[in-house]
Formats: sequence, C-alpha cells, structure tokens
Amino acid sequence: MQRKSPYQESASQNIMAVILQSLPQESGLTKIEYEGPRIALYSKNPSYLMQNSQLVSNMVNTIKKRIVIRTDESIRKPQDESAKIISENIPKEAGVAGTLFDAVLGEAVVFAKKPWMLAQVGEDFDNIELAEKTGWKVRIRKAPQNMGLIEALYRTLGEAVGERTKFYREVGDKIFRDKLSESAEASLMTLGGFAEVGRSCMLLTTSESKVLLDCGLNIYAKDSLAAMPRFDAAGIGMEEIDAVVLSHAHMDHTGFLPALFKYGYSGPVYCTEPTLLLMSMLQRDYVRRSGNAALYSEKDIDSAVIHTITLTHGIVTDISPDVKLVLSNSGHILGSTSVHLHIGNGDHNLVYTGDMKFGRTLALENASWNFPRVETMIIESTYGGKEDIMCPREEAEARLASAISKTVSAGGHVLLPVPVIGISQEILLVLDRFMKGVQARVLVEKSISEATAVYEAYPEFLSKEVRQRVLESETSQFGSQFSIVESESLKNGSSEPAVILAPSSMLIGGPSVGYLKQIAGDPHNRLIMLSYQAVDTPGRIIQDGARQVTIKGEMINLQCQVERIDGFGSHSDYNQAMEYVKRLRPKLRRVLVNHGERQKAQNLASSINKFFKIQTQHPLVQEAIKLL
Repeated sequence: MQRKSPYQESASQNIMAVILQSLPQESGLTKIEYEGPRIALYSKNPSYLMQNSQLVSNMVNTIKKRIVIRTDESIRKPQDESAKIISENIPKEAGVAGTLFDAVLGEAVVFAKKPWMLAQVGEDFDNIELAEKTGWKVRIRKAPQNMGLIEALYRTLGEAVGERTKFYREVGDKIFRDKLSESAEASLMTLGGFAEVGRSCMLLTTSESKVLLDCGLNIYAKDSLAAMPRFDAAGIGMEEIDAVVLSHAHMDHTGFLPALFKYGYSGPVYCTEPTLLLMSMLQRDYVRRSGNAALYSEKDIDSAVIHTITLTHGIVTDISPDVKLVLSNSGHILGSTSVHLHIGNGDHNLVYTGDMKFGRTLALENASWNFPRVETMIIESTYGGKEDIMCPREEAEARLASAISKTVSAGGHVLLPVPVIGISQEILLVLDRFMKGVQARVLVEKSISEATAVYEAYPEFLSKEVRQRVLESETSQFGSQFSIVESESLKNGSSEPAVILAPSSMLIGGPSVGYLKQIAGDPHNRLIMLSYQAVDTPGRIIQDGARQVTIKGEMINLQCQVERIDGFGSHSDYNQAMEYVKRLRPKLRRVLVNHGERQKAQNLASSINKFFKIQTQHPLVQEAIKLL
C-alpha cells in the first residue's frame, strides 16, 4: 500500500487556504467548519455572500467540494422573535401555516399555502432582507394539509442540536481526510434482496471505504434468518461502515436501518428529504404494530433520523475519500432514487437503480437514465418475467373507472388494498379526476393521508404537471373532497357505497384486512388488487385464484368480486426494464439483477445478456462480486 508522506500538506489544509484567500473582509467570515459532506462558511454578513454568489461558485470550481453559507450563531435572533419578524414581513395572503427552525443549519423553513407569492425576490418579500433581520437563512416550502409528520421531524432534530453538530464535524473529518492508498479496488457483497423481494441490502467495499446500499427488512418472511440482511456473511462490525445510502423509504429497503444504530453504527445515512420523513413514519408504524417483537425501538429510529444527511437529486457529494454520490429520480415513489457511485479517480461507476419505474405515471417523472458514465448497473426485476407486461395506463384507468362505476351502481363497496406510499398517491390523483361525478364516498385511511402530506410539501419531486397544480392551489390535488378515516366500520356508517383505500397492500394485516372482512360476504362488493403481491402473502393467494384465505388465524370466505388491474404498478415491467437497459447499453460493461423472485431475476438476466450482449449475473444472497 502506497502511503502519502506525512510532510505533504493535507487536502483539508489546501481547501481551507483557498477559501480564506478567496473571501474579502466584507464577507464577515467567522469560521469554516465541516458539515458532513459539505463545507460550511459561517458569516456575520451572510447577505454579502448571497449577493455575491459568484465568489462562492468560483471557490467550488477550484476546490471541487460543496460549499454552503451559514449565518453565524451570534447574529441569530431567538426562534420565537424570528418567527414573529418573518410573519410580520410576509403578506397575509400567502397563508403561512408555520415556521420551523433547524438550529444546526441556521435555517428557518416557512410553510405557506401560496408559496408562489414568496419564492421570488420582490418588493414585498426578500429572502436576503429577512436573513438580515432575523439572522436565519429562510427557506420557503409548500404547506401540506397535515403538518404532523414534518413537525415531529423538526422536534427530533431540535432535541439533538449538540449531537448533530458534533456528528457533522466528525463525518467531514472522515470524508475529507487524505487517501491512505492510491490503489483502486471495489467489490460488492450481497446481503439481501437478491433472487428475492425484501431486505434489500448490499455492501460496497473499496480500498478506502465500506458503503452500505439500502438496509431493508422482509416483514413477510416466516424465518427470522430470511427477514434481515446477512451481516454475518459480511464479517464486519457496525463501526467499520463509513456510510449508508438509501434508495427510497419502503420497509424492504429501510426497515432494518434503526437496528444498525441499536447495535453500534454511528455514521451518516444519505437519502432525499422525503425519504427521511416517509421512512421514519413507516418504521414507527412497524414498532407500534410489532410491540415487544420489534427489532428496535423509537429511540433507535430517532438515532437514524439524527444521523441522516439529506440530499437533492443531481448534486455530486463526497461520501468518503474515494467515493462520490449522485442521486437521480427513479420514478418509484416520492423521493426515490437511483444511486450513482463514482469510485476512485474515474476508476469505476456503479449505478444501483433501486426500485424503478421507467414508464409514465401521473405523480412522478420517468426514471432518469442519462448517466455520464456507468460500467456496472444493479437493476431490479420485480416484474422480470417475460409474462410481466402491464396493460397500457389508459386501459388501466378505464378498467378501474368501469369497475368502480359498476360496483357503486349496484350499491356495493370497492376495496383497494394499497401500500401507504406510492400507488396510494397515484390512485388518489386518478380518483380525484373521475369520482367528482360519482355518488359514492371515498374513504382514505389516515396513514395514507399522512404520507400524502409529504407529497404536497415536496412538489419539486413530483411530475411537472402535478407539481404546478400543487404549487398553485390551496386545496389538495390528492382528493380534497375525500374522507380521512381510521378503520371505519362500514356497517355503522352511511349506507352510501364507498371506495376504500387502505393498507396493507398484500392483506397481511392492517386496516385493509378489517375492511375485507366487512365486504367479503356480499357479491355486490369488489376487491381490486393494484399492487405487487409477494409470494405466500394472502394477497398473492387471492390473486392466484383462491376464494378462501386465512389471515392472522381467521378464515375469510370471499363471495365478493375480485379483480386485478396491473397498469398502476410503481415498478418497471419486463418491457420497461429492457428499454431502460437499452438506453444505457453503450456505456454498460456488466449488469447485476436483484430485487425479484429467483425465476424472474434469472429471466431478466438471460434476456439482457441475449439481446444486448452484456455480461449479466443474477447473484444470490451472500455472494461476493469483484467490480474492480
């Protein structure tokens, strides 16, 4: 191993020297500190740096690192006083729902019903002026119908200011240290989610770093050994992991994360801001439902939240001395990403698609595919069988509208078992369009409504069309006229027909099972399956034709109508996955297929190899693959 001379000036010293030489005295610079993967410049005159942004841009181009401007703590007014100043300086018509503060970042986030009135520099409102008046950097965000999840997140962050400040500095020290070796090596260990769906997890090891990609839990597994990632196969301690990168919020990708902190991990977690909110919601729901059987506690979830560093799509971020990260939209759920890792000095580029939708949906843009370089790609195969061709979206919407209309006309109820996040919000957009003229209630379980609030608060992650509508409307675009319920009893409610959206999508438990029991005995009612159904789940058993199913020890006889409509899937079907690979083919050297039942993973791997002549593998769990 080639080691650098201890007498050479460190990269860190070079960075600080460039910054100090670049900034004039008017900048009011008080200190330079690491803020995780970023370098934070603290200033008593932040408006100077905001108005002279080219200064910062030039520094970034020179040192090739991310720089953020922070206000010095000494100029920040107390939060209550700052909130009052912000309120007095914002037009009442903007409809401010609240202002939340992050003392570590020195940010005040204003949630407004009409953000378009504020997100511009103008006569009535000026971000720079507010920064001068309050000492806080002001961000504007769309106010959702329900602020509960967001307020809870900020409470958790606010209770750990000292811990987070120290954590950011420690992470920066590790990222910006000098490399110990000039050799280029990279290998991948599969810990879960290969030749199976659930517990997605893999470990990337380079000569400098150990980076975990996803950390999921298979909540459907009957065997505990099959429920969790196989860290025993990796042979590493939690303290050896340098970073965790999450593709999206679903439990099969994030459900085991708090257990890492329970057993000693204290490093950074990287994901988008919506993913942080949504995954903590799902993890807390898991703890509540599991009781004493839960693998971790609320305290462990809080640890994960405190150690998470959120990123936006398209920004290059150093996460270790030899790995750079870029997150790109994967089209699966809000905030979902494909993970692009640049290893070494251009030595290897790895893209992990995560769960991906390469096809049109209402809520989200198509998955990004135009990566500058990619030698190895890890692609999902949920629908990797040749028979897995979804019907066209227009046909799916027409079938859903017809099924609902027929059932409602006959006085029946329609049950749509859906995941809390993803297809739920897509279906809400669809129902919002055609239920206005239908005489039926639409009942939406509270947990789905809470997740939908995150969609409303982060419109920049939505499709262009929906983003504009969310930003420009004070009412929800996800069915403002729908009723929010908590496991309502249909017998005690109105006799009016109802369309019900309830989790879980696979009928393993939760509100959907309670509703199924209520509608199962009446042929006028209808159960419509819209989501992927994992092997051995009640949903899969029903989808395969059974009309008698046992759920949590209780036998349910299905006399209601049962229908499957597959065009709303949030995963790519076989044709879409193949088209995605075709787009990347000139750059690819190798494809690894994961996240699919073994036969589907094998089929997609075989097809990719046959049609595109690319080296393709479909590994099992606990396999090691040399990348470089």
